Amino acid sequence: MITHYPFDTLGGANHGWLNAKHHFSFANYYDPKKMGFGELLVINDDRIAPNTGFGKHPHDNMEIITFVRKGAISHEDSQGNKGRTTAGNVQVMSAGTGIMHSEFNHENEETNIFQIWIIPKSRDIEPKWGSAEFPTSSTTDKLKLLVSGNNDAPLQIHQDARIYTGMFKDNTTLKHLIKGQGYLLVSKGNIKIGDIEASKGDGIAIKNEEEISLECHPDTEIILIEVPGLVEAR
Repeated sequence: MITHYPFDTLGGANHGWLNAKHHFSFANYYDPKKMGFGELLVINDDRIAPNTGFGKHPHDNMEIITFVRKGAISHEDSQGNKGRTTAGNVQVMSAGTGIMHSEFNHENEETNIFQIWIIPKSRDIEPKWGSAEFPTSSTTDKLKLLVSGNNDAPLQIHQDARIYTGMFKDNTTLKHLIKGQGYLLVSKGNIKIGDIEASKGDGIAIKNEEEISLECHPDTEIILIEVPGLVEAR
């Protein structure tokens, strides 16, 4: 089953300094039909005004992945990690036993990020943080694995999940085997999956499908998040 969630149907809130769209219930946005997607709990499409951001706040027992789509985000945490992740790159944080961190847009332009929360497979691990570059080469025959629960990707999280990316400079058609269930984000451009046409900002939930076929237009970027699919949506 493939379900399309157009950008203009997403929940969200505009706080002035933060304009957020929520793919699942989050904060003051509540939809009993959208309480996460298995172990995938949060996807927020955040636009952060210049020289503003999230002050120091706590997290625990959560895998938090941030894709920077425009601008840059500066991270600092109680483990002594500091980093500035620029557009086209990604950072991950395993909150584990507990961590305090801040995320600021110190730039003179708006920053746009996808922030993704995944429930870990076990609790109270040692917190960690890391970052890596988003692949810049054009995708031709298969998606690039960027985050996983094993050592087969540049970044690791504490869950049997995988996050793939694709950047398409030309018209491209490819097939992808789904392990568990998946949620696809159109970061830029336009795609067709089955009979569904989706564009920038849209989300697509993929459940009980062994394989998907993607038709991607030129100048398109996508993110595909796969989780085990053994937990019913909350």
